[in-house]
Amino acid sequence: MGIVVPTMKASVIEVLLAVPQINCDVKAGKIINPEFMVKCPAGCQDPKYHVYGTGVYASYSSVCGAAIHSGVLDNSGGKILVRKVAGQSGYKGSYSNGVQSLSLPRWRESFIVAESKPQKGVAYPSTLTYSSSKTAAAKAGETTKAYEKPSIPGTTIQPVTLTQAQATPVAEVTHRSTSKPFAASVTNSPRPQPVGHRSQEMEEVDGWKPGPVLLDSGFVPKEELSTQSSEPVPQGDPNCKIDLSFLIDGSTSIGKRRFRIQKQFLADVVQALDIGPAGPLVGVVQYGDNPATQFNLKTHMNSQDLKTAIEKITQRGGLSNVGRAISFVTKTFFSKANGNRGGAPNVAVVMVDGWPTDKVEEVSRVARESGINVFFITVEGAAERDIQHVVEPGFASKAVCRTNGFYSFNVQSWLSLHKTVQPLVKRVCDTDRLACSKTCLNSADIGFVIDGSSSMGTSNFRTVLQFVANLSKEFEISDTDTRVGAVQYTYEQRLEFGFDKYNSKADILSAIRRVGYWSGGTSTGAAIQYALEQLFKKSKPNKRKVMIIITDGRSYDDVRIPAMAAYQKGVITYAIGIAWAAQDELEVMATHPAKDHSFFVDDFDNLYKIAPRIIQNICTEFNSQPRN
Repeated sequence: MGIVVPTMKASVIEVLLAVPQINCDVKAGKIINPEFMVKCPAGCQDPKYHVYGTGVYASYSSVCGAAIHSGVLDNSGGKILVRKVAGQSGYKGSYSNGVQSLSLPRWRESFIVAESKPQKGVAYPSTLTYSSSKTAAAKAGETTKAYEKPSIPGTTIQPVTLTQAQATPVAEVTHRSTSKPFAASVTNSPRPQPVGHRSQEMEEVDGWKPGPVLLDSGFVPKEELSTQSSEPVPQGDPNCKIDLSFLIDGSTSIGKRRFRIQKQFLADVVQALDIGPAGPLVGVVQYGDNPATQFNLKTHMNSQDLKTAIEKITQRGGLSNVGRAISFVTKTFFSKANGNRGGAPNVAVVMVDGWPTDKVEEVSRVARESGINVFFITVEGAAERDIQHVVEPGFASKAVCRTNGFYSFNVQSWLSLHKTVQPLVKRVCDTDRLACSKTCLNSADIGFVIDGSSSMGTSNFRTVLQFVANLSKEFEISDTDTRVGAVQYTYEQRLEFGFDKYNSKADILSAIRRVGYWSGGTSTGAAIQYALEQLFKKSKPNKRKVMIIITDGRSYDDVRIPAMAAYQKGVITYAIGIAWAAQDELEVMATHPAKDHSFFVDDFDNLYKIAPRIIQNICTEFNSQPRN
């Protein structure tokens, strides 16, 4: 039954109503009222109460969970003020106050949470109007279904119950200055389930939004009372788009208790990461004597499914062959068939109890050169008295992507492992610092400087272009990976295409085929200077600048000064000579040491033979950079 509020004037004291209590799982979208005050119980910090957004939350969120995330409440509960606002085009997840909120592309309705300080002169409803008859409010002990309007001077407010809301003319239940919420009928709608789960029929309805139809018709049409809704499919945090492999220790020495702690840590990291197709994807490899994939990157596409799968992992036992596991991940895990997306950085987090029983240095080098960012979490590492038993002292620093401390965690006790969750999440999501994502094949601006002089001839020029294409196709080409440009020269110079012209391998190879033979003299020095000004001047700061000069004769001008200018600008120069090229001149143009950067073939048909050596030298030089 409803509460009747007698007529009162503006000078009369305002009516104070009881604050209704709700459960932790109540979502804002289930409550019709546009603004209301509620009391949350203790314990709503639990991750099973999903929250979407930061500051402004999607109405599919737990009201009380959002209150804790926003900092208005703590886990002990309390009173809050909730106000509905318009739907957003996107909601960004974040970790705050012990609650990990999730990201969401869009949702029809939002809400914000504030401290329970009511506005002066406004009375909030003592009971809430829900969109379904089967509500959590009933569980909380609410029996009264009336919705109380704020008092307005000179008017008498009549009680309105749920059964009245669908049949009463709007003019009788609302004042022209206030839009009144109403009870919605229930519709069953299928809810899309996460990958790996069968769909279930569940009741979900949309929250009502005021519209002109209420004022125009006098009655609320039935179709306006409810709309279908479905659970949003988590898309993941787009600011942390990585492909991540966890290598967990399943050796006998770790024991059952520590293995459970390791699984809980993994579940906590997964919850904090906000897994989804637009964000991070995670797979797990367990190692003992031999490694085995528990599940790959595309097996589970949201945090909840992944956590459930982690709980079911059983310990393998055996030795702690970490090196074998890293080699396994490098060769097989990060493949397209296993869900590797190509454009997302590859990250491997290796967990070790104590120390490995095999060597890791060489296999880790291969992993790094393959573009895998290797992190190590060593728990309860070797004490001084145990060093003699360690197969490879300093194994972590030999394995990680860089030795600057960013990629290593040394945890003193399994009981303190949980403190590593947030630091690890922050680091693996800092994609700008994932240095090993940059490889010799995906991080260069490569400029070809091609001799188009008369001595070449049309047929040999086409052979040179095929050589250029053979080199180019070895690289990963895109606007964010390796870029390719080309200059042709005789006495004069011509920019065939710049670094920003084409951003796919197919387009680059097609552009190379279209280059037309020019014919003329041979001014290689002027061509180098032109390439520096017209091509490499537009190189990106984070790219390695590589110039590959191809000529069949001695230059008519001096090459020393332009070659020195290239060196001073940080351009690595490879000089390729054919037939009548002067080998002493090639060595002058080439970066030191000349034996690694200058090549000579006596015939155009032998050009193809040196292509693998050039690629190998480019990669060797790249991989020899300091790892600090």
